[in-house]
Amino acid sequence: MSEQPHSEQKNIPVPKEGDKIQVITADETLEGTLMPQEQLFVVLKLASGYNIGIHKHRVREIRLLKAYEHSQIVAPTSPSAAGLPKISILHTGGTIASKVDYETGGVISRFTPEELLGMFPEIKQMASVTSRLVRQMWSEDIRFSHYNILAKEVAHEINAGAHAVIITHGTDTMHYTSAALAFMLQHTPVPVILVGAQRSSDRGGSDAALNLLSAITLVTTTNFADIAVCMHETTNDETCVILPATKCRKMHSSRRDAFKAVNTEPWAIVNPKTRQVRFCKTDYHHRTEQKENVRVRSFKEDIHVGILRMHTNMYAEEFSCYNSWEGLILEGSGMAGNMPINEIDEYTKEHTAIYNALQKLTKSGTVVCVTTQTIFGSINMNVYTTGRKMQAAGIIGNYCDMTTETAFIKLAWLLSNYNKQEVAELFVTNLVGEISLRLEAAQEK
Repeated sequence: MSEQPHSEQKNIPVPKEGDKIQVITADETLEGTLMPQEQLFVVLKLASGYNIGIHKHRVREIRLLKAYEHSQIVAPTSPSAAGLPKISILHTGGTIASKVDYETGGVISRFTPEELLGMFPEIKQMASVTSRLVRQMWSEDIRFSHYNILAKEVAHEINAGAHAVIITHGTDTMHYTSAALAFMLQHTPVPVILVGAQRSSDRGGSDAALNLLSAITLVTTTNFADIAVCMHETTNDETCVILPATKCRKMHSSRRDAFKAVNTEPWAIVNPKTRQVRFCKTDYHHRTEQKENVRVRSFKEDIHVGILRMHTNMYAEEFSCYNSWEGLILEGSGMAGNMPINEIDEYTKEHTAIYNALQKLTKSGTVVCVTTQTIFGSINMNVYTTGRKMQAAGIIGNYCDMTTETAFIKLAWLLSNYNKQEVAELFVTNLVGEISLRLEAAQEK
């Protein structure tokens, strides 16, 4: 039997996209901002920031509540009070600098640095701020070339006398960038804080303001002088955590408290409303009087380093893809970072081919390092036969507790600045806090 055609759709008067409207159905009344429409649905952006589609057959009435007006956010023109710390804010785009695009229904990076300051006028009471755009991009588009640009801009601001540098950044790869800056700008005399947002600045429940104000509170009230990440501590708008640059990770796709410390504790917890900073650890670098210009040790922009995640039913071809690459991170299983290299029966002959492929990689000069996909905990390649075989094949990383992302950044940076013998030694050496001397209480909540 052929499918029956839909009944004739109602002639629903639809206001313009961006208008605030009320949609009335037989069951409920919904209010929100009208988004670009689909053929059969009225799409609303609710006050929560989420979109909902209402089938047009259900709609009884649409009421216009307020027509869309393009509003220009203007930065405060009054100068900051004399004597306030001088802070440089460098913008790279991301959700923290985004707003709704009513042409596509998504969010776009179109807030200028001046507009972002205009959204948070209280900053002017806390610091004397300069703000400029370095790049307007989503964080998934960042390459090593951008790390070099950003690090040089940070060094420029510090050398020009900035009391602190704050970087607005997309959250998806923010922990990669924080690790990169930690290696490139070792032991800066002033703090460098990366700040992001899970919800764009014009959405209800945005975390942008608390994150940015918490970062400014930290750098204007303490002598903290490390590179760190500042994001929500919980889903409530009360406090933020200051996370070590090389030992944190985005752990949730959308929650405001997505970032957590890994194998360590946060540096501090900040309440910007009370201007209180509670340090969880005190072994951070203290602000110092600058004696000489900060220098940058950059990445080679064409360096080839990959990440290969262990999974069941692997093939040797997956490893051979990295022939001629300078480095490879193996994200292995369990405490030993194991890979499938043991031929135990007639179904695992491919594992011998995998082991041979790994040996070929290391013998050809590719630096192969291992991490664990468990995230928390450290590597011990001496416990199982598999780990000992991997070490015999020239794979390094034993006793390290680096996240895969930090290990990837560290290996690429080392290969950019040292010879391969030095790389093998330095990869398992703690340089900027990326390897714990002992595992602290993991923040897994």
